[in-house]
Amino acid sequence: MSGFGPELLPYGVFRSPGSEPRVGARLGDGVLDLAALAADGTLDEDPALFAQPSLNAFMAAGPATWSRVRAELTALTHGPDAEPATTPIGDAELLLPIAVADYVDFFSSEHHARNVGAILRPGAEPVLPNWRHLPVGYHGRAGTVVVSGTPVRRPRGQRPGPDGPTYGPSERLDAELELGYVVGVPSAHGEPVAVGAALDHVFGAVLVNDWSARDIQAWEAQPLGPFLAKSFATSTSAWVTPLEALAGQRVAAPVQEPAPQEYLREDPWAYDLGLELEIAGTVVARSNARHLYWSPAQQIAHLTVNGASLRTGDLVATGTASGPGPGERACLLELTRNGTEPVTLDDGTSRGYLADGDEVVLRGDLLAEVRGRIV
Repeated sequence: MSGFGPELLPYGVFRSPGSEPRVGARLGDGVLDLAALAADGTLDEDPALFAQPSLNAFMAAGPATWSRVRAELTALTHGPDAEPATTPIGDAELLLPIAVADYVDFFSSEHHARNVGAILRPGAEPVLPNWRHLPVGYHGRAGTVVVSGTPVRRPRGQRPGPDGPTYGPSERLDAELELGYVVGVPSAHGEPVAVGAALDHVFGAVLVNDWSARDIQAWEAQPLGPFLAKSFATSTSAWVTPLEALAGQRVAAPVQEPAPQEYLREDPWAYDLGLELEIAGTVVARSNARHLYWSPAQQIAHLTVNGASLRTGDLVATGTASGPGPGERACLLELTRNGTEPVTLDDGTSRGYLADGDEVVLRGDLLAEVRGRIV
């Protein structure tokens, strides 16, 4: 998982005592203050780009600026005598790195779709007819995206019961291990983004925990889909890994059958990134982003094909990144078959769904972790 070496240099927003929020790059156990480095001329950039409470201004500057800054930081941090001054991570308060414009969550793992379908629709074809033709997704709530470490309050809502709905705290609270992509360059309203140009708009990647109240979801998602069951909190990494740092992880993927519509067609690919889900101190699942069926480029092409525009700060998540094996099921709904087959933790306790006090940790290769505790 992420070691924050000079080959990675993810970006985030931090504040130290007595200072305003500003953009930093993570290096080992410290943070490079990019606003200060630009102000003293170490970085040949406008300090105003980094003296910001979010990455949005930097992200909106576009790929040429991203590449130039990364090259300058690489030169600064490489070499036997490279020891740039950093703020110790213990002295830095880490903030939500982006001002989230919109949040869209997809359903990009066929293994997740198949497992969930078999659990919720036994005896029927688990993968619905449209799934292999388009990246299925829903619009989430941007205002409840929170940074790693933020406590998550158990949500309340209506739940199904034998004599009709009941109201109260969710009894089937779940976590979902996902990958997310952060949009830097906006697109014009009414103009679809071509699949081949989609990644030109993407600044970087994060891990995402799409917290889900499965009992609330079961009752309300008839027929329109997730609403209160997922809008209460979505946790994301404090550090955004630049897409350039992931270039070496790109691998070919199996041919998509049937062939997608022309606007989604590309040579199939994915990122080879190991992922893991830990609950209350026990790693309960290990998966890999290479198992995802739909690529981020296809997600963006589909998101915009109707003319919807991208905005700086959009968060586009993959959906639960499950793999083919039993130990690669990246949420409790799958791992426990909707709570009927609880998983046993290292301390001897078991979980069908999350208990109060449980801390959930997501980890991924080259990606900053995501933590959240149920309160």
